[in-house]
Amino acid sequence: MIGSDAYKPGLANTLRLMAHVGNPHEHLQAVHIAGTNGKGSTAHLIAAALQASGLRVGLFTSPHLVSLTERVRINGVPIAEEDVAAFVETNKKFLDELQPSFFETMTAMAFAYFVQKEVDIAVIETGLGGRLDSTNVLHPLLTVITNIGFDHTEFLGNTLPKIAREKAGIMKAGVPCVIGETHPQTMNIFIERARECGILGNGLETTDCRIWFADQCGYLGKRRHQEASECELKGIYQSHNLQTAYVALQVLKNIPCESNHIPLSRTSIAEGFAHVCQLTGLRGRWEILSERPTIICDTGHNSHGIQYVSRQLKELDNPDIWILFGMVNDKDTDVVMRLLPEGEKYHYIFTTPDTHRARTAQEMLSMWGKEGAIAIDSLADAIRYAKTQAKAEDVIFVGGSNYLVGEAIKILSEKI
Repeated sequence: MIGSDAYKPGLANTLRLMAHVGNPHEHLQAVHIAGTNGKGSTAHLIAAALQASGLRVGLFTSPHLVSLTERVRINGVPIAEEDVAAFVETNKKFLDELQPSFFETMTAMAFAYFVQKEVDIAVIETGLGGRLDSTNVLHPLLTVITNIGFDHTEFLGNTLPKIAREKAGIMKAGVPCVIGETHPQTMNIFIERARECGILGNGLETTDCRIWFADQCGYLGKRRHQEASECELKGIYQSHNLQTAYVALQVLKNIPCESNHIPLSRTSIAEGFAHVCQLTGLRGRWEILSERPTIICDTGHNSHGIQYVSRQLKELDNPDIWILFGMVNDKDTDVVMRLLPEGEKYHYIFTTPDTHRARTAQEMLSMWGKEGAIAIDSLADAIRYAKTQAKAEDVIFVGGSNYLVGEAIKILSEKI
């Protein structure tokens, strides 16, 4: 099982598994990232800047879109399938006895792989939550929390303060932390946790441990626009992730580590941001997959993410926009539906993501309840249909689920 179906809270399994493979988490210099949305983009932005500095950078993210090897990369190159198979085969007896989750196994494999390949630094994204997430065995150089929104409420709590407490669980004593987006309901949670960790303070001028709120660093925001304004990620929501990543990198370069200091410069940060997808292999963030008609996909998959996707769809001036949309059944579908754009130019085709957790196309159509929309179960068939209906100057958008985006990338790469 993958995703929330395979969720196993607690670190006991992970610690046993890490011990079995040599405790690789104790030998990694790392940046640890949590948050409801944007943690993947932020992780890739930070990794790209570090790569552009000449470092050998491990990157562990989830979920994958096409192949699970995407989750474990070094300087943008995914782990080889042979290395995945070798890890499973070498540790098969222990894995059979322990019965770890998919994510616990992937975490141990990634950390062991990064140590084996002698990365200079690893950028690690949490899977679900923070406090009890498998990746939280790390003692990193820096922690980053992008934002807090409603997702996985069955595990993390049904209020923003409860969710924030879980995410804040990655904050460690003596380890600097950057908070990407603040909210009146969550600010005090982070301040309270920062006091517990002894990192409450302000200012980037010293190397003392501190906590920074990136969206309140006004002077840094102005500097970021001057120094690293170009970015390969074109979603309007990326402005938040860019600011978070920029502040994190400013903090990181002043942290003493095994190699004295991280060798970050204005040039390397600008280069990393400008070529983040090329450097790291990031896919599915307002990505143009095809032209005439333009086919775009985006991984926004909950209300926090869809509000930005919807805003960007509304800003498109193309004559007609064909929205191929599907979701899984553990997301806030009702709320997401109310955020989607409406009007004569928007044509909805609901489809079924390729997972047992999917809401069916017909379910989505019934929940939409408005005239003019249709349901087509197969995404491949939905794309074929949309391409027969759309004009060359129209846009076809695919989104609502990571599974759907992964399918679209695979389908379009095969030139349907």
